[in-house]
Amino acid sequence: MNISFSSFKTFFLVITFMSLTSPTYAYLDPGTGSIIIQGLIAASATSIAFLSLYWNKIKDYFEKKDSSLDSESEE
Repeated sequence: MNISFSSFKTFFLVITFMSLTSPTYAYLDPGTGSIIIQGLIAASATSIAFLSLYWNKIKDYFEKKDSSLDSESEE
């Protein structure tokens, strides 16, 4: 196992910083979970609305069109 000195130094630095942290005594009230869930629902609803509005443009962008087939069908 060949570990470079820089990766060992980075690992030691991360462990040192993690051991020097102090408690924060933060409080998360019950409404925080509902705000997070509401944000996730809003993000999914926004992405669904965006895709439904621009579905044809997105489909046309990724769809391959063969010009020879288009010219034969016009004749």
